[in-house]
Amino acid sequence: MNQDHSKDTKRLADAIETLSEHKFMRIYESTWKMIWATFLRGLAFGLGSVLGATLLVYILVQLLAQIEFIPIFGDWALRLISEIEKGR
Repeated sequence: MNQDHSKDTKRLADAIETLSEHKFMRIYESTWKMIWATFLRGLAFGLGSVLGATLLVYILVQLLAQIEFIPIFGDWALRLISEIEKGR
């Protein structure tokens, strides 16, 4: 049982050493590199969120504009589309 435990410990130590040599882990050795990587990740997440939400709203408005048999939604969507096109 003791030999199994020492083998597991050795394998775990080897895995940790291999992981610490990985390029991704070396980024976090420096505080400034970590701050920069986190900042870039936040920018990418924010941009992706804004673009995704914009696309989703655009598709939703286009779909609502097609529903002319419901006067409230159809008129609202048409006004919204005309305001968006005026802004271009």
